[in-house]
Amino acid sequence: MKVKSFFYCLLAIVCFASCLSKHEVLQNPRSGGRPAPVRTPKPEISKAPRPSYTSTSGYEYIAHYKDIAIAEMDQYGIPASIKLAQALLESGNGNSTLAREANNHFGIKCTPEWPGRKTYKDDDSRNDCFRVYERVEDSFKDHSQFLLRNRYASLFELDRDDYKGWARGLKSAGYATNPKYAELLINLIERYELHQYDRPESRGEKVKREGIVRTEIVDNKTEKTREAPAKAPVAIEIHEVKQGDTLSSISKQYGMTAKELMDLNGLKTESLFVGQLILVSL
Repeated sequence: MKVKSFFYCLLAIVCFASCLSKHEVLQNPRSGGRPAPVRTPKPEISKAPRPSYTSTSGYEYIAHYKDIAIAEMDQYGIPASIKLAQALLESGNGNSTLAREANNHFGIKCTPEWPGRKTYKDDDSRNDCFRVYERVEDSFKDHSQFLLRNRYASLFELDRDDYKGWARGLKSAGYATNPKYAELLINLIERYELHQYDRPESRGEKVKREGIVRTEIVDNKTEKTREAPAKAPVAIEIHEVKQGDTLSSISKQYGMTAKELMDLNGLKTESLFVGQLILVSL
């Protein structure tokens, strides 16, 4: 009897173990000793960096003011690329003290007929007078008016997409005394591809524009004594960062402080990269 009872107990244990095994197999079909496949993570794809020969500050400046430059080109024929390059150069991408505090992005000085506000800073002379504008756009528009003078009249006969002719013409007309001024403008235009904003015009459009411009130039000629003097010399150069350059070494090379160099270029840190363009004051 005891043997029979032992046999029934053993049979019950075997049946229970068998059911438990089947339950585990149903719950985890991969538990049969075969390891789960290991997923290999996909390599991260890094985004291509911006070209190393221009600064983010420059890109932002161009994006912000290209429309007003194009509008002035459509009205007077001054290539948008020329206006943007001059503004970049004169204002240090909008970071110069004059640009930040007076909205003056072309370094235009006061003339006897200037009715607006004024500010004074040392330039060619001590306490030179500079124009103050309510908005940056006003500075861009006044730059066009500044060029509507006999000194620059021949430039308006050029095609409005002839940026090289305009750059050399501005230098020849005495806009700046820096011997490299034309090359500086052309360099900026081609590095930032500013010529993409220039628009060709038909023969009829050009004739009509030249007629309007001639009238405005004649109007400006009525009082020779009040004609604006030649633009002050542009004491700005472009330094291309080379291997081993630091902010400190560049500033010492041009007689500037590191802070002045950072302010002029809108730099937030002292980090530089090979090929970066840095505006420097001569």
